Amino acid sequence: MFRGPRIPTVGVRQGLALALMLQAAVAAGCARPLLSPEEERTPFDRYDGIRNQYAAVQVENEYRRLQPNMTARLAPKIE
Repeated sequence: MFRGPRIPTVGVRQGLALALMLQAAVAAGCARPLLSPEEERTPFDRYDGIRNQYAAVQVENEYRRLQPNMTARLAPKIE
């Protein structure tokens, strides 16, 4: 007796979906970053670098986590 094509069970479908999501996440993690930390981001970065007033993009806080260096980057420049 012919029963027709086998339909995958819910567990198999979920396993395949999880495997595809994991593969996509791994493939996305292998890409180069769009901008490296060494590259200039704006014309002002070059201006600050020439005058030795360059401020780092990120600094470590007291918990050793990187955070944006907003205080130094937004401070008035000394001429």
